[in-house]
Amino acid sequence: MTSDVGFEEIVAQIGLAVEGVGVVVIVLGGIVATIFFFRRITNGPGSSDAYKTYRRDLGRALLLGLEFLVAGDIIRTVATDPTFESLGVLAGVVLIRTFLSFALELEIDGRWPWQRNPTPNDADGSAPDAI
Repeated sequence: MTSDVGFEEIVAQIGLAVEGVGVVVIVLGGIVATIFFFRRITNGPGSSDAYKTYRRDLGRALLLGLEFLVAGDIIRTVATDPTFESLGVLAGVVLIRTFLSFALELEIDGRWPWQRNPTPNDADGSAPDAI
């Protein structure tokens, strides 16, 4: 039994480390996006879209950080003695973070993740005609 407890503790620590990486990604991504934002607004010519670019960069950092946070939650929940209560809490957290990810994706790209990118010949996003 002592080896099981040691394994659970190690995996729980790995889960916490993965969550820590997620926090670091969000914080550093926010700092880097803010630095680039201030550079853009002080350089003049390209400052008109600086805010849009800032929001996009910040959103990307948040999305990547959320992915790490969800992975850490999954690792910690599955590694420790999973109960219906802990799995329910995990399901709620994953659901909320998935909703946030979709909302950020819509905000960044202006489309849902499952919608394809419009091509230059296909400005309205509809399927091209078959030849």
